[in-house]
Amino acid sequence: MWDNSTLDKWVRKLKAEREGSLTAGKPITEEQREIAELKKRVKRLEMEKDILKKASALLMSDSMNGLR
Repeated sequence: MWDNSTLDKWVRKLKAEREGSLTAGKPITEEQREIAELKKRVKRLEMEKDILKKASALLMSDSMNGLR
């Protein structure tokens, strides 16, 4: 009786989300969209930080080699 109802679809979607099986598609709520955007931003910032860390280490080792 409830198989085709909107409520049943929402419940199934929520269960799938909680189990982590919903990976494709757009987030449901504005908060989820914001979280997804912030996660992307954090990932990019961490990558930039790692690049800067490696670059500074490389520059430091070059300057140390020049002093010897």
